[in-house]
Amino acid sequence: MKRKNTSSYRIFTRTWWIVNRSGEWPNNLEPCAGRKTTIGIAYTIEEAQDICAKWNASHKPGLLSRMAEFEDR
Repeated sequence: MKRKNTSSYRIFTRTWWIVNRSGEWPNNLEPCAGRKTTIGIAYTIEEAQDICAKWNASHKPGLLSRMAEFEDR
C-alpha cells in the first residue's frame, strides 16, 4: 500500500557542546553542534515529535547535552 504523503523525517541525536579546557569558556564547555547520528525515520510530524520526546525522556542529556531532534528528509 502506497502512502499518500511522501514526506518523511530523519530523527537523530547530536551534542551541543564540546569540552574546551583553554579557560575561555564557562565550565570549559564551548558551543558546538555535533555530528548527527540517525536513530530513526518517521512519516508524520506527530510521529517524529513522539519519537524525540520518548528518546529524550529516557536518555539523560549528559555534560554535552545530547538530545534527539528531527528534520525533513
